[in-house]
Amino acid sequence: MSLDLYHVDAFTERPFGGNPAAVCFLPEPREAAWMQQVAAEMSLSETAFLTPLPEGVWSLRWFTPAIEVELCGHATLASAHVLWESGRLARGAVAQFETLSGRLTAEEHDGAIELDFPARSAAAVAAPEGLAEALGVAPVFVGKSRYDYLLEVATEEDVRTARPDFGTLRKLPVRGVILTAAAAAPYDFVSRFFAPGSGVDEDPVTGSAHCTLGPYWSTRLGRTAFLAWQASARGGAVRVRLERDRVKLGGRAVTVVRGGLVV
Repeated sequence: MSLDLYHVDAFTERPFGGNPAAVCFLPEPREAAWMQQVAAEMSLSETAFLTPLPEGVWSLRWFTPAIEVELCGHATLASAHVLWESGRLARGAVAQFETLSGRLTAEEHDGAIELDFPARSAAAVAAPEGLAEALGVAPVFVGKSRYDYLLEVATEEDVRTARPDFGTLRKLPVRGVILTAAAAAPYDFVSRFFAPGSGVDEDPVTGSAHCTLGPYWSTRLGRTAFLAWQASARGGAVRVRLERDRVKLGGRAVTVVRGGLVV
């Protein structure tokens, strides 16, 4: 038996950019331990597993090489991309996913994909001991969302040149750490995302982190729409738009590999 498996680069227009995700189609649910083994085998920041549900909805679960996560942007974008590209979903139809974060949707707009995700605002907190030192930065703001710490620093260069101590970050009781600063045009802000405790030292482009970054920069800049850049080695652009308690995340995707998982 072979399961359809795709390798997709998300939040990019070119192969080998953005954030790679594996997308695996299952005819019926599989146990979490098996999916975790597959994700470890793929060794990508996330592997998405899609199982059909009634009325054109898909069950969607996301696994890093180490854990199952509650919310993932780039692997959702990759999943929607494959659904349309493979003909499993008609062009123009809305992709609907049942997830650990509730019902999520994706739509096509002018060749790009827009995800509808929940906002995850960060409240100001005292920085835990060693956090700033582990990043080698002097934050001007420290906050914590449902999943992550968020640190704003003074300059874009501070974000780009940070050299984290992953061993220290791995001990934090959170999914990950977002580092951000205002950016030069054409971008409104830049970020990086570190999640060694979740099995990913640095995530190339993190859609779910922008569920926190969007509300944060909306408060800072007094706007509701942004073009963001995640300044990892691969890099990727994310369009961010706020609508009440939702964050719309826009980007493109490229299929790099089509194959089968032999089980």
